[in-house]
Amino acid sequence: MHKFTQEILRLVVTLVCATASVSSIAADASTKSAARKQIERGQYLVMITGCHDCHTPNFLLNGGKTPEKEFLVGGSLGWRGPWGTTYPANLRLYFQEITEEQWIKVAKEIQRRPPMPYYSLNAMSEPDVRAIYSYIRSLGPVGVPAPKFVAMDKEPSKPFVQFPMN
Repeated sequence: MHKFTQEILRLVVTLVCATASVSSIAADASTKSAARKQIERGQYLVMITGCHDCHTPNFLLNGGKTPEKEFLVGGSLGWRGPWGTTYPANLRLYFQEITEEQWIKVAKEIQRRPPMPYYSLNAMSEPDVRAIYSYIRSLGPVGVPAPKFVAMDKEPSKPFVQFPMN
């Protein structure tokens, strides 16, 4: 009888371990699926909100046919006006330097110089801001930082777009 009890106990332990392993695999697949959906939502939001228009070089000129490997690397085309000259940041580098919580705070409070539509970013829901973070982080770091802001009393190097156009 003692040997029979040991065999039953061994079978129960094996079943419990197998069940735990299957549950763990299912939970991991569910987590990966949720993360994938979050990244896809962020990709969609970045596309429809115009982030690429400034932060992806030549995106507007080629009708959005820029390869993803070149997305959101900032650029050297300046935007010059009464505020000085601004340049689109390399978001792929920037998002590697900040946490998701820092990004949420920035997105809600940021007030940048033109042409950055910070007011649109400020109005986004927290889930959308998180999705954007997930997507941009998923692209990985690449490229170089954008040029620094140039004050209005200094002449920026070309190219730049002049506002207002004279």
